[in-house]
Amino acid sequence: MRHTATILLLSVAGSLLLSCSKAPEPAMPEASENTAITASHKVVVYQVFSRLFGNTNTTNKPWGSLEENGVGKFADFTPQALQAIKAMGVSHVWYTGVPHHALVRDYSAYGISHDDPDVIKGRAGSPYAVKDYYNVNPDLALDPANRLAEFEALIARTHQHGMQVLIDIVPNHVARQYQSLSNPAGVSDFGANDDTSVEYARNNNFYYVPGTEFSVPTWPDNYKVLGGDAHPAADGKFDENPAKWTGNGARAAQPAFDDWYETVKINYGVRPDGSYDFDTLPADYADQDWPAHYAFWQGKDVPDSWLKFRDITQYWLAKGVDGFRYDMAEMVPVEFWSYLNSHIKHTNPNAFLLAEVYQPHLYRDYIRLGKMDYLYDKVEFYDSLKLVMQGKGPTSALVETQQRMADIEHHMLHFLENHDEQRIAAPEFAGDAKKGLPAMVVSATISTSPTMLYFGQHVGEPGAADAGFGKASRTTIFDYWGVPQHQKWMNGGSFDGGALSGDDKALHAYYQRLLSFTASAPALMGEYTELHSANLAANTAYGEQQLAFARYSAEQKLLIVSSFNADAPLQFDLVVPAALISQWQLADGQYPLSDKLNGGETSLTVTNGVGSVALQLAPLASVILEL
Repeated sequence: MRHTATILLLSVAGSLLLSCSKAPEPAMPEASENTAITASHKVVVYQVFSRLFGNTNTTNKPWGSLEENGVGKFADFTPQALQAIKAMGVSHVWYTGVPHHALVRDYSAYGISHDDPDVIKGRAGSPYAVKDYYNVNPDLALDPANRLAEFEALIARTHQHGMQVLIDIVPNHVARQYQSLSNPAGVSDFGANDDTSVEYARNNNFYYVPGTEFSVPTWPDNYKVLGGDAHPAADGKFDENPAKWTGNGARAAQPAFDDWYETVKINYGVRPDGSYDFDTLPADYADQDWPAHYAFWQGKDVPDSWLKFRDITQYWLAKGVDGFRYDMAEMVPVEFWSYLNSHIKHTNPNAFLLAEVYQPHLYRDYIRLGKMDYLYDKVEFYDSLKLVMQGKGPTSALVETQQRMADIEHHMLHFLENHDEQRIAAPEFAGDAKKGLPAMVVSATISTSPTMLYFGQHVGEPGAADAGFGKASRTTIFDYWGVPQHQKWMNGGSFDGGALSGDDKALHAYYQRLLSFTASAPALMGEYTELHSANLAANTAYGEQQLAFARYSAEQKLLIVSSFNADAPLQFDLVVPAALISQWQLADGQYPLSDKLNGGETSLTVTNGVGSVALQLAPLASVILEL
């Protein structure tokens, strides 16, 4: 989660003009218990914002209440819904917003304390201000008293459909009013045993501003709590004495509006001067596996917050959760991740561990020392790809990034949308969902890394409205809301896209063909060779709005070409260099190629050891040609 703040660190138009024949239906991959660690097929993660997914209410009143705007439930993930998700090649479902977080609604009948709207973003609240790590969001349950059992039933349904379950863990911060009602025996709340008379103590869970009361931020002129609606607790005050440091590391008793004022920062044994109050890892542990890391921490005295998050993750593993997405992992010391992740792997060696890290110079440490399976490839690959989609950057930047990240490319999860990013169809981004098609082909096929799809992306959701705290171009994570394009795909619970326009149905079908193919194509877990340089040098119509590369293994050989040109069709001869022709052991002659994305056939001609493929590409078209 990248809040609107400065982070303070303590440490289908796309169709081939070769054939009008119908595209083939790719075979679905078999479910595997080892999805997270095997190299036999691509992982496809479907991120879904749980409270929005099943909501059929179309009122969409800014700052609207749950009763006005509606809310989705765990029960809305029906067998039909899960089958529709699975049909897109999905192997893992990341249910975003599951742990109980602070929100503006009265659940006192269930023993849940009221949350103060002065320290909540929106009315439905941020999923990254967790209030109770041992229970789930009561909004998501048909019966809030039975909310945990309802989520356990969803875990079971997801597994029955051959997919694994991921949830968020937010180790850097918790809600200002953390209070668990479901702690296991012997587990105390964060901060319950803290010495609040000091700024820092090793086993305190929080940092404090001793002798000073917390003050809510000074609101900007264009902001009113709950949009100005009356509420007995919306009084510009929140009782916290002494004040705690804010989640992004702000140390003032009155954080700024752009700080993460709804959260408080967790202390991991990092002193206020930035020095460490725990054992550090020897440098050679970057080359050690998780069992060695697990052994390293045995018998070590670690800060209390480490133990609390170890217990939290073990609790969810025991309930059948298959992995975690870690929010703002770079704000927590890498030694903690070594400790936590090795304990998780000790319990479930196949657990899927995905982290949000935005500083490229930290990537390798968090993978090798922190034992992360995957990191967001945001700052490197996504940012370059976004510029290409907007017509502001060259495709050569993607080739350069892929080469520079070659040693860790498998660990860098690719995406085009998530809850932090603008929707492709938003005018602030590309203004047209079809402009995401060549980008999705490139993103999903250029490396062995997992691919992530955000709900609504595959049907062109533009995130067009201001929902209250959430603003246009990003689907809100703070408000009760309906997601219009996604609701059309839901079609009243049938999940057949029946309410979509013809163009939007074609968009969804394209995503389904592409991702289903990637999930079962062995070449995409094999070798990569860029064809971009040779084709730029060939002085054809191919240019910096196109990208070509090869992916291959012993079982399969693919030529992949995408055009980001939205204005005109393109005709050129694709050059396949002699080095790749030799690698594939092809003699001079003609070889048939089938387009696995669009249907149709063409051929590769090899002359004097160099290959050539005559291509005609429509605007925004891609081909995946199998030898």
